[in-house]
Amino acid sequence: MSDAPPSRIRRQIAWQAARLIHDEEVREYYPAKMKAARRVCQGWVRPWDLPTNGELRAQLLSFSRPLEHAPAGDQLLAMRLAALALMQRLSGFRPRLVGSVLAGQVHAGSDINLHLFAASLEAITAILDEDQLPYDVQKRTVHKEGQRRHHVHLQLRASFPVEITVYPHHVANVALKSTVSGRVQPRASIAELEQILEKEYPQLDLQEELATLEETPDRFELYLALLLPLENVHQNPASHPEGDALYHSLQVFQLACHERPYDEEFLTAALLHDLGGGIDPDDPVAAALEALVGFITERTAWLMENLADAHRLSGGTIGHRHRRRLAGHESYEELVLLADCDRRGRQIGAEVPRPEEAVEQLRSLDQQS
Repeated sequence: MSDAPPSRIRRQIAWQAARLIHDEEVREYYPAKMKAARRVCQGWVRPWDLPTNGELRAQLLSFSRPLEHAPAGDQLLAMRLAALALMQRLSGFRPRLVGSVLAGQVHAGSDINLHLFAASLEAITAILDEDQLPYDVQKRTVHKEGQRRHHVHLQLRASFPVEITVYPHHVANVALKSTVSGRVQPRASIAELEQILEKEYPQLDLQEELATLEETPDRFELYLALLLPLENVHQNPASHPEGDALYHSLQVFQLACHERPYDEEFLTAALLHDLGGGIDPDDPVAAALEALVGFITERTAWLMENLADAHRLSGGTIGHRHRRRLAGHESYEELVLLADCDRRGRQIGAEVPRPEEAVEQLRSLDQQS
């Protein structure tokens, strides 16, 4: 489980190589790919991990992709729409818009400034990687009032330059102060930014504009992007001797396939049930459901949301009224079965499919329906 999937490595190398050429550090394709490969792999590179020239060209084109949908001359609207689309894509990390785009004071060199809140930087970069968005990671230390504060910044080159500051998940509801003025920074959530756009542009069809800005992400690619960071989520060895959360999730999925190989919603819940651990370990279920809004069915969400209660059922620690409510649901049998798979999916050395194979199995079921 230690090696990243080859397809992901190829994409990472393509992005790095395209950045080198785009920034004019390297001019030729092959030297750019080799230099990028050494950065990504930090050592020996397998030949099949190198991207093709076509993949590299496609990435270069995406770097300079123009924002074609915005009304001519309205840079503020274009930047706010771009910010909203990116915030929706990263909704699982409680994005907040700050700075000049929110204040309505943009100029030719303005950035889109976002705050994200996450327990894992990899959970964020996995989604950026999946969307082929080029980015750089910068770690800064700020000395203020006798204390050292560490900040992680992501610099994106998209339709507009974007700077993302990543904060620990537990300060999402804390009013953050500007490092320059010391005052609390105005910020807007997704819903608040939508309200601003609807108020200031009453004739704007917001959903249509967003639809033309970017197609809805492939939900199976989103599953994979959110699953991969679970490899870095280490569990309590007393209750999870098998190892990381990704390995456990794949075991649970494998067991679920033996029980209900035809039930896509049940299998999706089995594969994604621990997904929130890579986003917010303090409230993983809510984090997972928030990140998956619009990408899973109500039944899958119900199974994930009530899995902990299903474990309490087997332990006899749940009240009679709550037990009766769960038992009255049409998917109660599958909920109990999911909890059983979750308990059994903790074997050391068990053979499991690769994450890509598990996701493709779900895609195949979807295509058959």
